[in-house]
Amino acid sequence: MSIQDNSINYIEFPAIDMEKTKQFYSAAFGWTFIDYGPTYASLSGAGVDGGFTLDSKASGSIGVLVVLYHHELEKAELKVQEHGCEVVKPIFSFPGGRRFHFVDPNGNEVAVWAE
Repeated sequence: MSIQDNSINYIEFPAIDMEKTKQFYSAAFGWTFIDYGPTYASLSGAGVDGGFTLDSKASGSIGVLVVLYHHELEKAELKVQEHGCEVVKPIFSFPGGRRFHFVDPNGNEVAVWAE
């Protein structure tokens, strides 16, 4: 199955205690996790792909990161900029692909990724 461009494809939650977070979601909702180092865990069983990332500022006021997919990442980054939004994290690599982050007109940080 191919991933549709511009679809919500991944949701990233901030966490302040990774072990406690994994224990809670595993026990309460049956989610499972794959660790990618000490600061990141991807999740399965939530109906959408996602993960938790350690963030010492997480307190309930920090938002969830919604991640869109686009197979032409550079083109998507340019389009975001052309339409007046600021790229706050230029394209970077991570295990599984590459992505960039931007701030939408409402101040929400959103990411776009590609394989």
